[in-house]
Amino acid sequence: MEPIIIQRVYDHAPARGTVFLVDRVWPRGVRKEDLRIDGWLRDVAPSNELRQWFGHRPERFAEFAERYRAELAEHPEVLQPLRTAAEKGPVTLLYSAKDPDHNQAVVLRDHLEHVRQR
Repeated sequence: MEPIIIQRVYDHAPARGTVFLVDRVWPRGVRKEDLRIDGWLRDVAPSNELRQWFGHRPERFAEFAERYRAELAEHPEVLQPLRTAAEKGPVTLLYSAKDPDHNQAVVLRDHLEHVRQR
């Protein structure tokens, strides 16, 4: 099983495999032509309402993760590009949040890993 890697878009480290931006909003200060990605999956990101409610507040992360997983479960088709790419090789999920432990890419990676094991 190939790995699903998460990486902050501002780290400028080389990404492995197929690379997707998984934010609903384009990262501030990053020009589209400077970001090497295979796709921008806005629809896989949390809804605007959920994203704004969370506000990157760590104390809300557990509930955010639960609500986000529920959104993903309601729309499993948005995961298809990620699942297809993961069957072929490593996948890197790019995100722009400052907190590497409390963001949607962490939840998305864990959700994808859980779905793959079924």
